[in-house]
Amino acid sequence: MGGSSPSGKRMAARIPQPWSEAAPIVATPLAESGSRPDFAWLNVPAGPAAAADRQESPRGPWRPCQRTRDNGRMTERLEAQRAVAAPATEIFSVLSDPRGHVAIDSSGMLMDASGDVVGKVGDTFIVHMDREALNDYPLGLYDVTVEIVTFERDREIAWTIRSQRDIGHIYGYRLEPIDEGTLVTSYYDWSGIKQDWKDAGIFPVIPESALRATLGILARTVAPGRPRPAIPDRA
Repeated sequence: MGGSSPSGKRMAARIPQPWSEAAPIVATPLAESGSRPDFAWLNVPAGPAAAADRQESPRGPWRPCQRTRDNGRMTERLEAQRAVAAPATEIFSVLSDPRGHVAIDSSGMLMDASGDVVGKVGDTFIVHMDREALNDYPLGLYDVTVEIVTFERDREIAWTIRSQRDIGHIYGYRLEPIDEGTLVTSYYDWSGIKQDWKDAGIFPVIPESALRATLGILARTVAPGRPRPAIPDRA
């Protein structure tokens, strides 16, 4: 299925997004099925020649985020860190609460969330989305299902997005106690996705700056007005 989405109707969707990022969507309408990536929904062709075949969306050209290299190889993971003047337990309580994800979102897409606070690997919740804030693809309202894949209380939490096509990218946070607070690492890892998704040339779909923006809102949420603690010197 291609073209524009039915405005105002919720759909099952896959959105590569930590709950802070202005991330381009790969959406799957409820009526769509199949396992092979279909980029017609975004007018984003797949395959080696995709870069030459990019089509215009109704609101302008599709543009992937800048990909970075590590020792000459394309990296498949982004990380950002921030020292936050709050204990790990307070930060983790935000990250394990569906409504906490909405509260620290920096993209403007997360409208609401349904579900209970997560407590173990395999727990899920629903996030209600609206892409209008990005002013790129007119997808209307849609829902995403978050599934927890790593859960170590007050230490680390990570999730992926489940729907009809499971891409397999991971978003998460690691928490490390430091003097006067917690060192928070936000990460986005797409190393485990299938090769056909990698070949599509759309990863990473969000920049490191998006991870940093969420960390800033997280700090404002749990430690308003408090100065950032010093990050320990690892040298």
